[in-house]
Amino acid sequence: MMEYRAFGRTGLQTSAIGFGCWELGGQYGHYDESEVIAAVNRALDVGVNCFDTAEGYGFGRSEDLLARALGPRRKDVILVTKFGIYMEEERWYRDSKRSQALAAIERSLKALQTDYVDVYLIHWPDIQTPYEETMRALEEIVQSGKARFVGVSNFKATDIATCMQARRVDVGQYGYHLFDRRMEREVFPYCLEYGIGMMAYGSLAHGLLTGTFTPQTTFAENDWRRHGSAFGLSLFTPENFAKNLAVVEDLKAIAARHNKTVAHLALRWVLSNPVISVGLVGFRRPAEVDASLGALDWALSADEMKEIDAIFQKQTVDPAPPVWLE
Repeated sequence: MMEYRAFGRTGLQTSAIGFGCWELGGQYGHYDESEVIAAVNRALDVGVNCFDTAEGYGFGRSEDLLARALGPRRKDVILVTKFGIYMEEERWYRDSKRSQALAAIERSLKALQTDYVDVYLIHWPDIQTPYEETMRALEEIVQSGKARFVGVSNFKATDIATCMQARRVDVGQYGYHLFDRRMEREVFPYCLEYGIGMMAYGSLAHGLLTGTFTPQTTFAENDWRRHGSAFGLSLFTPENFAKNLAVVEDLKAIAARHNKTVAHLALRWVLSNPVISVGLVGFRRPAEVDASLGALDWALSADEMKEIDAIFQKQTVDPAPPVWLE
């Protein structure tokens, strides 16, 4: 049975497990479109109602594929997309100006084959544009009926507070998993206090917590993990990959007590945080959707949570280093 949670103060009820569509932009290597479409429909069948994508995921590629997969079932889901990151001459840049926001929502609506999105997020902070300008543009988009709720992704707590002075932030989206707990310091307490619905991306540490990697695992040329680092963390670099895999091996023993996989444990751990409305998982095949359901309807004890922390200490892995997102 799917578990549902309040999506902050939006009044929406979101499935605890959400379908993350970053992988559909092509940054995670090859996927089979027919299998992805089948996975989307399987997710809908088992009660997943939150689907997250972004204009920056392949610049329309992810949004287009998701639209084709949802088809007439779009009306049954909470559809989330984001704007504000672009590429020029192979270099990323951020643009959250009012003009960009108003143009970007039109591009996303066209790609998603819909006349509104349920949640529209600023993908990354653009320090060249006043947050007030962007938030007022988002309010224009809401008033026009093209988005129901708006929010931010990857903003510091102080930046969220600045945004809130211009327009309420309804939803936030941040990386959160066993290997990345940085948001527990400031962002999560702020969002919990103000009732901001929280989406966690990377719940399985970008594949590290699936339990399927070995020291011999290699990544495709077009897979960002090949370069080792992202979001200020170096999970896949040669000096850290082996240590992180040792953590995963130790976690398997705790999962086995519950007849669960380490992926189930990892997702359950994310969902144990009261600030989290939905944990996003990047599915490519229907079987992966079914496998994720093992994260539901059970709990980790307080002693087991401490045991998990002890494993990280034993392997000298710091899941909350004093570095911000990159």
